[in-house]
Amino acid sequence: MLLTLAGHSSNFARLALNCVGREYPNKIEHSLNDAGGVRSPKSLHPAFYGCFDWHSAAHGHWLLVHLLRLFPELPEAPDIRKAIDRNLTRESVMAEVDYFGEEGRAAFERPYGWAWLLKLAAELCNWDDAHGKIWSENLQPLVQTITARYLNFFPKQTYPIRTGVHHNTAFGFSFAWDYSRAFADEELAGLIEERSRTYFLGDADYPAAFEPSGEDFLSPALIEADLMQRVLKPIEFREWFHRFLPRLEAGEPKTLWLPATVSDRSDPKLVHL
Repeated sequence: MLLTLAGHSSNFARLALNCVGREYPNKIEHSLNDAGGVRSPKSLHPAFYGCFDWHSAAHGHWLLVHLLRLFPELPEAPDIRKAIDRNLTRESVMAEVDYFGEEGRAAFERPYGWAWLLKLAAELCNWDDAHGKIWSENLQPLVQTITARYLNFFPKQTYPIRTGVHHNTAFGFSFAWDYSRAFADEELAGLIEERSRTYFLGDADYPAAFEPSGEDFLSPALIEADLMQRVLKPIEFREWFHRFLPRLEAGEPKTLWLPATVSDRSDPKLVHL
């Protein structure tokens, strides 16, 4: 079994290694404040410029660290270390911090990219690895920037976003919760629990039969449940879950049990499914 997992892990490692250092093609989410803002992806984001977009680059770095922790003897391990050493330098991370601090960046990568960045930080936490400790230390200024954004923004968001794509509030909270537990960040954990209860505790008989929407890559129902099993105590979660999806034991709604149909894998939105 471990050999099989290691083999699959090599496939995933090569997939991520092929993109974390590849600048193009690239879909930048970038508002221009002046003519000086017309720059290449790597000059805008020297840490997270690969993998087509910023959040996918953060996700790719998490995947590489996760695989390295699970299988330190992977054949790709030296290449993983070289790739992350190249991207997560102190200078590159500080350039990312500066980008977030510029005018018009308040909503940049909120909350999907924020969540993946904190997931990466949580993966590096308490890892007894010389490279990992350096990467974690280098990443901290950006982590602090992102956690401050959570604390500043979400008290102002009156309603949750329930879409099955990047702006989903529950997904953004799930990985931030994991980070808050890894780093014992009680202020962030308190915010996420309070907002999760405010947004979702009253949900009952959730209309999951309407899923999936045309370009979902998340189930809004299941990602909400995934969040609530984190923030609620087990007994409270069981009671909430039975109200939330009361007919799940009977196989209803069927949409949650059936794989989505992907009619065109070459379409960048339809392939989300």
